[in-house]
Amino acid sequence: MPSTTAITVSQLSRLIGLPGAPAIIDVRIDEDFDADPRLLPASIRRDFKTVSAWATEFAGKPVAVVCQKGRKLSQGVVAWLRHEGISAETLEGGFEAWRDAGGILVRTDNLPPRDEKGRTVWVTRARPKVDRIACPWLIRRFVDPYAIFLFVEAAEVPDVADRFRAVPFDIDNVFWSHRGERCTFDTMIEEFGLESEALDRLALIVRAADTASLDLVPQAAGFLAASLGLSRMFRDDLEQLEAGMLLYDAFFRWCRDATEETHNWPGAGASKPS
Repeated sequence: MPSTTAITVSQLSRLIGLPGAPAIIDVRIDEDFDADPRLLPASIRRDFKTVSAWATEFAGKPVAVVCQKGRKLSQGVVAWLRHEGISAETLEGGFEAWRDAGGILVRTDNLPPRDEKGRTVWVTRARPKVDRIACPWLIRRFVDPYAIFLFVEAAEVPDVADRFRAVPFDIDNVFWSHRGERCTFDTMIEEFGLESEALDRLALIVRAADTASLDLVPQAAGFLAASLGLSRMFRDDLEQLEAGMLLYDAFFRWCRDATEETHNWPGAGASKPS
């Protein structure tokens, strides 16, 4: 009989990258993590032994808990979370099942250090258009759901990065930036090891819009128009980012499973609505 407190790899994979995805908690022991230091997208490392101390952080959120094989550690943590009134499920088969099924995994070797609240902090130029919305979307959905983004004047980005221990991106002469004809979004996908056909398809649209190469893909012109429209609608860059998240969510979902769908007005022979 299927477990009522487990989520399968296929079920979880359908939620990854979308705003309704559960919080993913990785409770693997250090030995297992060190053997393969990759993470499920947007997952958070926690020590299973201290679950009573951190459980309430996830109150009101759906949670998926991952250990190496989906057995005692994740099931024990899920039981504790449920005791706290939190809707939690074990990933069936654990990290090994996800890895063996070819699920998206995030490389951690280039993951920036976190602040005292466990968040990565990033800084870039103000008045974003494409890449500087695309990259925060990618980070929030696949790397760090609690990431902080600072938008400042272009000339101040390096000093703000230094003084506030933030990671600069999408400016010249930094690690997280354009490389040749590829934009910063491409760089992040590559460096975080995010192997996904949907993300690759979205990256092509982002690259075409960001580099004014609108002939690369048909969706680029409309995507750029929507991005520029958002930049005119909001004076506050963080408000624009929050609005832009929905745009990227929609395009990611289209890239994942709607590219073959078309929409046509009913033909002359179709029945008219009553």
